[in-house]
Amino acid sequence: MSTLNLLITIMISTLDPVVTKLSLRAESKSLLILESWVNSLCEAHNISNEIYGNILIALSEAVNNAINHGNKNILEKKTLIISTFNNNNLTFNVSDQGNGFDFSDLPDPTLPENIEKPHGRGIFLMRQLSEEVVFEEPGNKVELTFKV
Repeated sequence: MSTLNLLITIMISTLDPVVTKLSLRAESKSLLILESWVNSLCEAHNISNEIYGNILIALSEAVNNAINHGNKNILEKKTLIISTFNNNNLTFNVSDQGNGFDFSDLPDPTLPENIEKPHGRGIFLMRQLSEEVVFEEPGNKVELTFKV
């Protein structure tokens, strides 16, 4: 892993939440770095396998969207992921350097007219696998929360 591809910062305090940051280049191999980072976080916080699976899938969808749709695979653009562990919640904030999108007008991938489409399930999966999904204007930031 190149230092250009990976930047991790850990700030630990007994009184404050545990915050970890990861910065990824806009390339598909960054998802491997993300997986390793999630593995480490889940081990450190003793997260169950079920919740780990939900986190990995939902967060991978969010980061994949940021890399492909937000940053448009432009290597110089970064996707920033900030995790916060506090009061049995693990929250991830994912932001990209793109222009955002209209998150209020998303087609339902479970409708018959959308079932055969090859794309459009990422946000649906994020919502199904996490406790809460919150998008921030202009649509280039999303927060995923998991009860752990």
